Amino acid sequence: MTDITLALTIFLATVVFLLWRPKGLNEAIPPAIGALLLYSLGIVSMNDVKYVFGTVSGASITIISTMAMSIVLESMGFFRWVAFNLVAKCDGSGKRLYWCVILLCFFMTVLFNNDGSIVITTPIIIEIVTLLGLTQRQKFAYLLSGALIATASSAPIGVSNLANLIALKIVGVDLVTHTKFMFVPSMMGLSVISTLLYFHFKKDIPQSIPNLSRICMLLYRRTIQNEYRPPHHPHLPNHLPPPPPDHPPLHPSKKVTNESGAINWVMFRVYMSIIVLVRVSLFVLSYYGIAIGWAATVGALVIIMLRWFSQGSGAVDVLRKTPWHVFIFAFGMYLVVYGLHNVKFTTIIIDLIKEPVSANLFNSILIIGILTSIMASLFNNHPSLMLATTIITQMGLELQYVQVTYLAIILGSDIGSLILPSGTLASLIWMYILRNNGIVFTWKEYIATTIRIIPIGLLISLLSLYLWVLVLT
Repeated sequence: MTDITLALTIFLATVVFLLWRPKGLNEAIPPAIGALLLYSLGIVSMNDVKYVFGTVSGASITIISTMAMSIVLESMGFFRWVAFNLVAKCDGSGKRLYWCVILLCFFMTVLFNNDGSIVITTPIIIEIVTLLGLTQRQKFAYLLSGALIATASSAPIGVSNLANLIALKIVGVDLVTHTKFMFVPSMMGLSVISTLLYFHFKKDIPQSIPNLSRICMLLYRRTIQNEYRPPHHPHLPNHLPPPPPDHPPLHPSKKVTNESGAINWVMFRVYMSIIVLVRVSLFVLSYYGIAIGWAATVGALVIIMLRWFSQGSGAVDVLRKTPWHVFIFAFGMYLVVYGLHNVKFTTIIIDLIKEPVSANLFNSILIIGILTSIMASLFNNHPSLMLATTIITQMGLELQYVQVTYLAIILGSDIGSLILPSGTLASLIWMYILRNNGIVFTWKEYIATTIRIIPIGLLISLLSLYLWVLVLT
């Protein structure tokens, strides 16, 4: 068996087990095993391992540190407070709630990252739609729209996606340049997707929702008594016992509390100031060529220590909830893809597309963007983005041409990958959270929506990128 056959077999087996995940198999295990097999067969060398480690480590540390910050905010009840006030701002309008959910998911991804945003926003949306007593289709409208926007919103800013960070380093693009060229095209795509989703679910989005006072009382009862609604009791809030006499009804202007008491708003402002400072420093350090992982790590450690001193809470929950396997996943998957490069598999693809891609900028953006989208939907966006990035760097194009084409890869990876649930890790996490909460949506239901929405959003994004590059250059 030739090296290319071995490498391709290992790659396909890794992707199959990554998507299948029998018996809840951790997503880091298939790439790790695949990488070990490639190393043992001599397809990847120790020098390759060192190169990949240097490429992946900084990006993984940045993402893990960001998620650690989100865990601290979650522990102080901030996200429950967000759910409460999100409904309050809607003033009984189901349509306004839709756009509030869209904005919430977008800003959470920008503030943290796409996987962290899914982990944070999905429980918030589930809590809202359950309390409102919505039907299955109505729940689907809010949940799927929020998930798609949360995942796709990693495109405008490079630090919101692990794969984006890795690819940034490969093609030599800093965060400032990435945002300068990507923000407008990706926002055009996001605007189109959110608008199309609104019209697609228009019949399912309720005109009105229960008024604020009703929701305040329901959230109040759940907050004070820590009650949760089982999936088989859609009207459980009506059966909840009355609030304890020593707890007066919660007024809409009051701050929501978590199980341990009221939110410490002084410390919250301190945490948010640190998070904003860290996000700004990532751009500054990237501009000067300094490793951005340091800023994220220091920020996470400072927030954890401040919580320890102010609330007496240690770092146990952060260590337990932080997805340490993300680094193993990124490292192993990159080595598997690098193995394909070592056996010249990428050369086959290059020979097929080099001529049309090299013809002009429009062709390169459209062809590479669509190719990446197809690969990402079928094989998951992490390995597909890495493979596509390797292809354009080996195509013999000028550096500026490579960097612009890389932007098309990001659009295909972050937006085009949403056609199938297997396209992103965030989508798989989303479906897992729904199942754990007794909400089941089939792949058929998912694809019936995304196949009509995502291709249009991707094409608009790619065309906008082409026009925006012409404007800037």
